[in-house]
Amino acid sequence: MSGKVEEFAAIYQRACQRKGGEAALVALTSKPLAPAGLAKLPDNLLLAELTKKVFQSGFVWRVVRQKWPGFCELFFDFDIEKVLLLSDEMLEQKAADPRIIRNLNKVFTIRDNALMIYDIQQHHASFASFIADWPADNIIGLWAYLKKHGARLGGNTGPYALRAIGKDTFILSQDVEAYLRSYGVFDGGLTSQRSLKQIQQQFNLWQQQSGLSLQEISQIVAFSCGENYAGMQR
Repeated sequence: MSGKVEEFAAIYQRACQRKGGEAALVALTSKPLAPAGLAKLPDNLLLAELTKKVFQSGFVWRVVRQKWPGFCELFFDFDIEKVLLLSDEMLEQKAADPRIIRNLNKVFTIRDNALMIYDIQQHHASFASFIADWPADNIIGLWAYLKKHGARLGGNTGPYALRAIGKDTFILSQDVEAYLRSYGVFDGGLTSQRSLKQIQQQFNLWQQQSGLSLQEISQIVAFSCGENYAGMQR
């Protein structure tokens, strides 16, 4: 399937038909936090969400959730300043603790990402306000920032972390990627800057057409195509 990309209204109607009507579709979608609400979140909560997504990447999410109380206990509820005081030796000891997932390289990212947050705090009111103020029409720029300045936040890890935090972002799930490719929105590598800019432009257009958030649009596009089931998050 290649050619002119559908108007968002057509995508919306097909998603409604696939999911059992408009009310059912609305129940399956979720909204991001308003920027004002996001800006008020404590930065330790944001570090926790970054960490959770780093550990969930390539791993069983259920196991990460089960062990999460251990992470909170060992890393002081992700207090930024306390995490930054941890030496390499301390991190190695914590990485061997059975209360958490014992992956030394990922454990080191906790301090690395705490440092990124600390550096941002020197120029902004908080990391949360920095995230909240980033314009949604260039969300791929925020993805790139997290990948460059953070640790293990490339690929879909950064976007999934932003979604968990409450920042408005689309997610390039398999269904969304398949739709965009089928209509020729991009034809190169999914993570190339050229492709990401083309995808951002398409989402910006759909947002203008619908008035919905990037998050809702992303979910509705996924529900409109592919082999997915009611209730699956995108």
